[in-house]
Amino acid sequence: MKQTKLVEITDIEKQKAILEEAGQIIRDGGLVVFPTETVYGIGANGLDADACRSIYVAKGRPSDNPLILTVPDEEGARQAAAVIPPTAQKLMGRFWPGPLTIVLPRKPIVPDAATGGLDTVALRCPDHDICRAFLRCAGVPVAGPSANLSTRPSPTTAEEVMHDMDGRVDMVIDGGPCHIGVESTIVECNGDDGVTILRPGGVTVEMLQEVVPHVQLDTTLVTGKGVPKAPGMKYRHYAPSAPMTVVVGPVD
Repeated sequence: MKQTKLVEITDIEKQKAILEEAGQIIRDGGLVVFPTETVYGIGANGLDADACRSIYVAKGRPSDNPLILTVPDEEGARQAAAVIPPTAQKLMGRFWPGPLTIVLPRKPIVPDAATGGLDTVALRCPDHDICRAFLRCAGVPVAGPSANLSTRPSPTTAEEVMHDMDGRVDMVIDGGPCHIGVESTIVECNGDDGVTILRPGGVTVEMLQEVVPHVQLDTTLVTGKGVPKAPGMKYRHYAPSAPMTVVVGPVD
């Protein structure tokens, strides 16, 4: 079991040394939980296969479930993406930083452990100043799935993170509550005028249609069959550990 260090960041410049320490943990192959605008993510070096595998162990996550790599900007995405087509550039220009993940062809430097064995990589630039400062300190794309045990609800506060991850990670960066609270939308590009939504999230169909005219849903979202192209497409997700009562009938 790890000795998890919990640190609260309230001033990026004055606490830069802590973020540098977190970046070094990432480069050394360790695990750091960090805040985003959507949910907290459990971070590892996205270019280090062993570090990526340690995420699966910490979360109890199936190894064919792809990870999202988080980057501080479009230039960071170019470390992992073999090509960024015009449609993806339009989406980055409109929604980055923000809750949109884009699936792109990967460079050979990105290990299978980060992609679930796929030839593509999922990339996102979060809209969170502390997060992007941490990513710049890390200097590598950081794999960042939600910082919860697999199938459990995603955490939106550091307190919720510690409930699942205390003893499983090296550091937790407390950046306050997440203001969106639902995962990013994941899309893949279809030519010059369309995208397919692989996972619904913080960016809606209507918002995407303002940038690209043709937006469709991947059939795997409905059938649950096939190789998952992105997180949330195949396995049980977001299941609370609590009793639930289902009430049916008219509102009155």
